[in-house]
Amino acid sequence: MIFLELLGTVMTLGVEQLMQSRYGALGFLCLFLLGVGLKARNTACLSVGAVLFVLLMTQA
Repeated sequence: MIFLELLGTVMTLGVEQLMQSRYGALGFLCLFLLGVGLKARNTACLSVGAVLFVLLMTQA
């Protein structure tokens, strides 16, 4: 159980660093909206974060 929590934390930090270095502040905002949408089960935040992320991916 502790191994899974540690793995999740490491993966989250790795993705966050990738988003910040490659996509800048807007990438961090997308990651934040996706996280809030998942935790709060808010489909509006989740959808906005996903759409912004896709737009960033197609722009780069």
